[in-house]
Amino acid sequence: MEKKRLKKLAEDPRFIQSIYNYCDRWCERCPFTARCLNFALGEEEFDQLEDQDLNNEEFWKKLSETLHVTLELLEEAAEEHGIDLNSMDMEESAEEERLNDELARDHQCSRAAKLYIEMVDDWLDSARYIFSPEEEERSTAEPLDEKDSASSEGDNSLVEPVEVVGWYQHLIYVKLMRAIRGELLEEPEILDEYPKDSDGSAKVALIGIDRSIAAWGEIRNLFPHRSNQILDILVHLEQLRRTVEKTFPHARAFIRPGFDKIDLNS
Repeated sequence: MEKKRLKKLAEDPRFIQSIYNYCDRWCERCPFTARCLNFALGEEEFDQLEDQDLNNEEFWKKLSETLHVTLELLEEAAEEHGIDLNSMDMEESAEEERLNDELARDHQCSRAAKLYIEMVDDWLDSARYIFSPEEEERSTAEPLDEKDSASSEGDNSLVEPVEVVGWYQHLIYVKLMRAIRGELLEEPEILDEYPKDSDGSAKVALIGIDRSIAAWGEIRNLFPHRSNQILDILVHLEQLRRTVEKTFPHARAFIRPGFDKIDLNS
């Protein structure tokens, strides 16, 4: 894609500025793909290729062209903002990033989100025969539960909540890590008057938690005999939700471009 074409697309008023910064990356479920520049670029640059295989030579050629255009635009933006790309101390930056990553990973929100990933994996592993009843490799110590079979047989209502759980399982952790790292780098005296990116990332994590809680509620209704195990997961998610809201008290109020409406009466 030519630089002029990319700039023209970026200036197109139909695209909501920065909408892609605070989304959950679930384009198939998103009602704003027509207003998203990232989605439009993907459609224009890649979906029209005949062969979608990532090893396809044409794919990598297009990706390389996009890289060159992006680097040109980066140099222009750096010059406009007085940033000297050659003067950056990479070793110092890398060490600072490593320390911030350590702090973020050790944060109670991150640790709880990481544990949630493991809890979901454990539950899916224990219930794997529900989704693949023909699977013959399951252990004899793990016989097919007739109640599970009865609950899932001929019932497609399980598909969507499990899909929601799977989508947000890792994304909650990723967004919380971004939020915590961002908060470590943000300067309060500069950002007092502006929305904080960390709050935006935390809000996406909270939305993921909300939707996951709802999805687990539906799964629990389908498998009441597994109620206690699912209840443990729900309790963990609710505690995580409350901890995130306490850590990022303004996250819920963050206005995500396109997704959230401003309440003029507040």
